[in-house]
Amino acid sequence: MEFTSELIMSVNRHRLGIDGDGVTTLVAFHGCPLRCRYCLNPSCLGEPAGIREYTPAELYAATYIDELYFLATGGGVTFGGGEPGLRPQFIQEFRELCGDEWKINIETSLNVPSENVDALLNVADFFIIDIKDMNPAIYQRYTGRDNRWVIHNLNLIAEHGRQNDCLIRIPLIPDFNTETDRAASIQQLRSSGFTRFDLFDYIIREH
Repeated sequence: MEFTSELIMSVNRHRLGIDGDGVTTLVAFHGCPLRCRYCLNPSCLGEPAGIREYTPAELYAATYIDELYFLATGGGVTFGGGEPGLRPQFIQEFRELCGDEWKINIETSLNVPSENVDALLNVADFFIIDIKDMNPAIYQRYTGRDNRWVIHNLNLIAEHGRQNDCLIRIPLIPDFNTETDRAASIQQLRSSGFTRFDLFDYIIREH
């Protein structure tokens, strides 16, 4: 079988309660469609010098060592980045290798084509969605992109009845949104059946 391959910045093992249930391994893809003003992982945007390219088979071989942890704790692999929603074929091929017993979590902005999200709905157990803010003007100003795909993909997830398989992260971002803005985002998301939220504040340190 001929596999696709992708640039992966890091494979971080033995994470607990950070990005999914149980013990997880975080796989960070290179590349992101957004240009957030306070990017938390700017290395995903730069030149990919020194970054390893993996096939799904190579990644499976690198993560299989922790299978007993995954099975004992209900954990598995969390694909982040960067933006894993740009890599649905790779994740589908990885699922074929690891089977159904490992959890696959997707940490995503959802700002990707809807056919990508539709493909991932067939293989992902859980989505951790970094929504920024539902207000289009705030989102555009902070990320440099509009949020039409985000809204469409949230609706797609809701149409599949997968709202309970999502944790939506909504930060309070200094100089970009307010508590009132965040409350409006939550209300809009609740109207579509989403109920699980992670609310936190960005801490901006001056250099």
